[in-house]
Amino acid sequence: YHHTYGLPVAIARCGNVYGGGDLNWNRLVPGTVRSFLLGERPVIRSDGEYVRDYFFVEDAARCYIHLAERLDENAVAGEAFNFSAESPLSVLEVVRVIQRLMNSHNLEPDVRDEARGEIRSQYLSSAKARSVLGWRPEFTLEQGLERTIEWYRAFLEVSE
Repeated sequence: YHHTYGLPVAIARCGNVYGGGDLNWNRLVPGTVRSFLLGERPVIRSDGEYVRDYFFVEDAARCYIHLAERLDENAVAGEAFNFSAESPLSVLEVVRVIQRLMNSHNLEPDVRDEARGEIRSQYLSSAKARSVLGWRPEFTLEQGLERTIEWYRAFLEVSE
């Protein structure tokens, strides 16, 4: 649309977005946090070795706004940008971070190794977003997960 009609548009691609408000308990972060809050073992559908980006929702919202604010620039309009924390981790590595933050060391993940047809390793480079837009994520994985855990704790009304 940019090249054909001159519309100021750009494409934003993000890693796996996580954060409070996601009620799909089959997804890794909400399902794991909920399991630990309820004193249950989190279920891992894969073998735990699949690698993904994990991108905090507040960083995702900020990257969309940042990109939209720059659409009048020639180097931005009509272009595609990847946004990611650029720290790909395995499923089990993410579970271990959540486990540590929630002090749930007594609850080992239930690794089922049932996932089929998924890409084993999938992550993004944000190099173009850094160089063209001057963009960087504001949250580390731990900072984002701490906020996320607190959101689910309040939502599920579970005290520490």
